[in-house]
Amino acid sequence: MKNAQLLDEIRETNMSYLLLAQHLIGSDRTAAMFRLGVRAEVADIIEQLSPAQIMKMAASNMLLCRMRFDDQLIVGLLSDHSAAKPMMQSHAAVLMAGQSPAGLS
Repeated sequence: MKNAQLLDEIRETNMSYLLLAQHLIGSDRTAAMFRLGVRAEVADIIEQLSPAQIMKMAASNMLLCRMRFDDQLIVGLLSDHSAAKPMMQSHAAVLMAGQSPAGLS
């Protein structure tokens, strides 16, 4: 994959993430903060971003979202294809809920 194509895909991902985050925060703030793994201060910032600010942030050359499953157990629970999948996803959600929310520091 060429560098320019990679940067384009990062920008698209950032744009999708910011628009989704803003929509989630606007429709159910508490659930959005949990799903996004962000604190109230970060949710406030995201909610108040103008379209121009979103475009500027999305143009960054680094991903703005982070993977919340940096624990081997969580990755295993989320990727398992067994019959107990609904229970495993619930268990993974409980484990991720115990992680501290990320900030913009």
